[in-house]
Amino acid sequence: MERRIVIDPVTRIEGHAKITLRLADDGLVDDARFHVTEFRGFEAFCKGRPFQEMPALTARTCGICPVSHVLTGAKAGDMIMAVKPPPAARRMRRAVNLAQILQSHALSFFHLSAPDLLLGFDGDPAERHVFTLMRDQPDIARRGVRLRRYGQQLIEALGGRKIHPAWAVPGGVLSRIDPEGRARALAELPTVLDDVRWALEQYDAICKTHPEEVAAFGDFTSLYMGLANDKGTWEHHEGDLRWIDADGNRVGADKPVRYYDEVIAETADVDTYLKSPYHRGVQGDAPVDVMAAGLYRVGPLARVNLAQTMGTPEADAALEAFRARAGRIATSSFHYHGARLVEMLAALERLGDLLRDPDFDTGPLRGDAGINRFRGVGASEAPRGTLIHDYTVDEEGLIIGVRMIIATGHNNLAMNRTIKQIARAFVTGPEVPEGVLNRIEAGIRAYDPCLSCSTHAIGAMPLLVRLVDAEGRLLHEVARS
Repeated sequence: MERRIVIDPVTRIEGHAKITLRLADDGLVDDARFHVTEFRGFEAFCKGRPFQEMPALTARTCGICPVSHVLTGAKAGDMIMAVKPPPAARRMRRAVNLAQILQSHALSFFHLSAPDLLLGFDGDPAERHVFTLMRDQPDIARRGVRLRRYGQQLIEALGGRKIHPAWAVPGGVLSRIDPEGRARALAELPTVLDDVRWALEQYDAICKTHPEEVAAFGDFTSLYMGLANDKGTWEHHEGDLRWIDADGNRVGADKPVRYYDEVIAETADVDTYLKSPYHRGVQGDAPVDVMAAGLYRVGPLARVNLAQTMGTPEADAALEAFRARAGRIATSSFHYHGARLVEMLAALERLGDLLRDPDFDTGPLRGDAGINRFRGVGASEAPRGTLIHDYTVDEEGLIIGVRMIIATGHNNLAMNRTIKQIARAFVTGPEVPEGVLNRIEAGIRAYDPCLSCSTHAIGAMPLLVRLVDAEGRLLHEVARS
């Protein structure tokens, strides 16, 4: 008799989702599914708007990473106008993206995942949250708050405000950095660098004390995708799309962003609003199995796997230590946490270089032109992975078509495979302990999915788990409030 366990909602993520586990007669997991239960709809209600409005408009997709949408929308507008932003604008766009990556990674590691990583996956759910860390380990909480504040203040110094800065526009940016904010960021840089160094030390200990989780949290072969450059250094904002396999070999040729749909296709499921992008496959004699060969991962783990070097001294040393632990190509999604910390170190070092550059914001800030193309595609590396905006306009520059592929979508197939692997590793019968359910949730948190366009969550959210039989009869119920 088939049995079903529903985790609703999944806690400590940005947004609202649930997980369904299906158990066979022997009590073992037969299937597991991740369901996104909120609807975005930006592709529809952006129609009819001038393309110049799209960066500020699409920023409202998300209150956690609005900068990513602002930048990607602006880059799509660059293509419509056939304009290359001036060097100062490109430097400042890079800086604000680094600040966005930093503050978001700090939120993910210190606030959303640290309660599991530092307090234990089996801890009392009433105590397993960031407020316990603030009470019992205040130094940890201070470091996390300080890192997130640093990134947010730098976003404000560049874009004028911390949330939804309508600053990057087609052709460039609107203003230069606030001098006081720039000076403050340089002055505080040594302190926040020390915070990331400390976190990397903690992560090394976490991996040693959680070998079962490292092995079960989405450890499988897949493709990895991200923006890449010819130098082999870590890329976060420009470049072409590149795919590699689990051995580090390139899969097909790099694709300019505007040709992304030649390689990426999407499928939809009836039980989730989140589509499932997949790699179409390299052309050959044999057909490609979508789930096996087309699944790819994006985000910190993919970007670190793609990079030959991070391009800065301390981050390169951290990358070497990360690879000594996780392998040249890290295959366990548990290591998303470690990859975030390596990226945070690189982001801070690069921000220091940019902010110390006397030419950082000198020169023209914006190029301008009319409508030279009827389609524009922009991509940037959001904290969670590659974000793509694809706009089609009419002769007046009004939007007639929008397609947005967010990082969480790219990772959808991988997230489903991850929770199935975790469930099969830890669920051994109809009675499922709360700590096991938390591990399944934590497998999703490793990807740090961003679904927060309609729902925001912090701490221990209510959780209701019902075990029912195939006829819908309630067998067991556990409630968390």
